[in-house]
Amino acid sequence: MNTSTDINSADTGGVLPTESQFSRVQLVLGGDTVERLSQLKVIIFGVGGVGSWCAECLVRTGITQLTMVDFDNVCPSNINRQLMATTTTVGRPKVEVLRERLLAINPQAQIDTMQRMFTEEDADDFHLGSYDYIIDAIDSLKDKAALILLACQTQATLYSSMGAALKLDPSRIRTTEFWKIEGDPLARALRKRFKHEGRYPARKFTCVYSDEPARPRTEGQPNGSLAHITAIFGFTLASLVINDAHASVCK
Repeated sequence: MNTSTDINSADTGGVLPTESQFSRVQLVLGGDTVERLSQLKVIIFGVGGVGSWCAECLVRTGITQLTMVDFDNVCPSNINRQLMATTTTVGRPKVEVLRERLLAINPQAQIDTMQRMFTEEDADDFHLGSYDYIIDAIDSLKDKAALILLACQTQATLYSSMGAALKLDPSRIRTTEFWKIEGDPLARALRKRFKHEGRYPARKFTCVYSDEPARPRTEGQPNGSLAHITAIFGFTLASLVINDAHASVCK
């Protein structure tokens, strides 16, 4: 199958993009991968500075079945780095605003939203095992650790973002297996938590991180962060999904 116009959504069970929207994607990845992307179910936890850019990149590349989870509303301090945050969207739910934007990109996509926080206690509500890919862009250490532990018990492929705050150099952004990360305080804190609880991820998983030493933080102030760093974290997470899907087609 070499062209997206050959793809029949009735055969795939997914919502397929039009040829004109995704013809440039197909020129790089091929029609079979475009079809594969339309079949995949992806869930993103956290659509802030990292997750929002990841979501848009996935939809622009052909993912049509996406669930976004985030409890928060847009606030003025989000505007410097979060895709859907503007002066006109302040006060609105992040997932709602981002869903509108993604549907404007591909009206045929199935974009589901959950305006709530992921917690271990409520994990069954998210049906993690029903997804092909789970993207972790959560900030809370407790909830992030719980998601990692539970996602690794499913058949879904997990990709996780480590800390993007207080970084300046995009050339220091890397991907590697979680236990091989060096120089990232969030990864260090997660490993410490797993050890303290005596609970460990059931399998290996790939993370996006930066080995750049974090800039000093002013005590009592929130962590600073920049769009060119958080966006590249998000784009890199999306690339892991896209490249993995492409590799599965090319086997």
